[in-house]
Amino acid sequence: MGKLTILRPGVQTTVQDGRGRTGYWDVGVPPSGAFDDLTFALVAAAVGNPTYVGGLECVVTGPVLTTDEDRLVCVGGAARQATIDGRLLSPGEVRWLRAGAVLDVGPLDGPGMRGYVAVAGGLDVPRVLGSRSTFVLGGFGGLDGRALVEGDVVPLGPLHNQLAPSVVCLPEMGDTWTLRVIPGPHGAPDHLTPEGLEEFFATTWTVDHRADRTGIRLVGPTPSWSRTDGGEAGLHPSNLHDSAYPVGGIMLSGDTPVIVGVDGPSLGGFVVPAVTIEADRWILGQLRPGDRVRLVAVTPEEATAALAARTVHLGYPADPETLHGSTNAPERTSAATPAGSERPAALVERPADGHQPAFTIRPSGDRHLLVEAGPMEFDLTVRVWIHLLANALRAHRPAGVAEIVEGVRSLLVAVDQTALPLARLAGLLGELATGLDDPATAVLDARSVTLPIAFDHPKAHEAMRRYSTVNPDAPWSPDNVEFIRRVNDLDARDEVFDIVAAATYLVVGLGDVYLGAPVAVPIDPRHRLVTTKYNPARTWTPQNAVGIGGIYLCVYGMEGPGGYQLVGRTVPVWRLSERDPQPWLLRQFDRIRFVPVSAEELADARADIKAGRTDLVTAPATFSVSEVRDLELAHADEIAPLRARRRDAFVAERARWGA
Repeated sequence: MGKLTILRPGVQTTVQDGRGRTGYWDVGVPPSGAFDDLTFALVAAAVGNPTYVGGLECVVTGPVLTTDEDRLVCVGGAARQATIDGRLLSPGEVRWLRAGAVLDVGPLDGPGMRGYVAVAGGLDVPRVLGSRSTFVLGGFGGLDGRALVEGDVVPLGPLHNQLAPSVVCLPEMGDTWTLRVIPGPHGAPDHLTPEGLEEFFATTWTVDHRADRTGIRLVGPTPSWSRTDGGEAGLHPSNLHDSAYPVGGIMLSGDTPVIVGVDGPSLGGFVVPAVTIEADRWILGQLRPGDRVRLVAVTPEEATAALAARTVHLGYPADPETLHGSTNAPERTSAATPAGSERPAALVERPADGHQPAFTIRPSGDRHLLVEAGPMEFDLTVRVWIHLLANALRAHRPAGVAEIVEGVRSLLVAVDQTALPLARLAGLLGELATGLDDPATAVLDARSVTLPIAFDHPKAHEAMRRYSTVNPDAPWSPDNVEFIRRVNDLDARDEVFDIVAAATYLVVGLGDVYLGAPVAVPIDPRHRLVTTKYNPARTWTPQNAVGIGGIYLCVYGMEGPGGYQLVGRTVPVWRLSERDPQPWLLRQFDRIRFVPVSAEELADARADIKAGRTDLVTAPATFSVSEVRDLELAHADEIAPLRARRRDAFVAERARWGA
């Protein structure tokens, strides 16, 4: 078996494959894989590899490497200065890398952002959760879950499974891009004004320097909102009750558009006014800081045609006319006839009927459907109805359904449109909705889970300090807990901690900020502190930090970006090991109680959970909406004035913020 040796690693060189992970979006595991999957597929095919074998992705500067046996190689993307033993290797050119010869991928100066290297036979690293792709933030996949370093030796795959080698014509790149999108699922006038939505599509956006595999931030005008806040979802009008994102979805994180990347979050609480079509998702991997991007609205039918054209030219990569016409290369002067800024009509729309809430089913891009139920407010009955609908789809899952992700009042379903058109799936969901049980009488199996928490943990305060360089004038700076106290009209800072410790939190979503992280809400309305999410979001959050955004609490599954107001830290909620067939440790509708401990005690508990010496403390339990209704009736005289008091404080804080 041959091997590839890294002589110099370049910058952020990782093993990726062309398919990534599927089936784990509902617990916060991103697909990862090649960010520019089109280029990856083309250079892989050129050396005879299928897309599921491993190759290399790099940024800024490519790696220098050698092999111990003769292999065909091909480079692409932004890798325009590659050499083999000093002789130029042009992008898309297939050449022998003889044993002992040196391939230097060279600098990636643009246009484009990422370079790709395909070696015949592929890189034979183990599959983790079904893929060889590296998820660096999660620490798994690829070679030990990390970027490559000098001296790494990567096994090469066998050659007997090769496809036939071919010559490849790669997409052209520049510094100005046309990105085709489908408007919605959120739009005007519910979230943005009609004029604001038109401006969103009329703007030529600039790629921010904070652009990576988790998301591409865009710089441009402040959105024109049609509402003043997100209510219980948060203080900012971009905030909504947590809903799943598609990769390529353009969420408005506060006032900043962020395009969700292949290592991005699956669940969050931000408005999504447009989604990149699948045929153009490759462009996201090549957007370079400073590049300009124009969003062009197209219809779902045009998106389907573009994807079909891409499939054809992937089968015949030597045809430059097919490639040029189907990848939306940046030099094009015309695109498909724009659909306008309006989102497509709902495929299914029904009013409330008996125990069924009103709901809509509409496209979220060209390979996802989004079901949204009830009014834009928190309602546990609606949440249970969404869960029942999701379970019904799992029980009658047609071929082509790739992901089923539950949100608070929404359900996102990803499909392979070649096997299952969106309209057909929408019809099935509509049929399933008519046969659901009454969510008000459903009794769900759950668990009681006790988690230790260290309030005011030093790492939480480190995240707050780091953020002060981003937005020092934010109302939650320098102390998130003081902000929570103020916006909820509490008398003392410690009251925030007392309420969190007294509450029983119900898990209403998983994967909110990655890797099995729960989004949870207090069962007792008296414990529902109301806050807002950061604007703009943090770029760093410590693993297992505990935060509150809107009325929701989240435990961060890993280090990464985030927007919830931080109150402390707890133990891991994700453990990937050979002995654990299910790495996510929490489940939908778990009932969580927090027990305060010191930072030192928490460090010991964290180490024990991570090492598998101990597990979460759990006991069997159930949950039903009737339980909450009984509680609300018993304490109605206390709950109503408390909600009014917190709402007044919320409004006063918003006024201070505006001033």
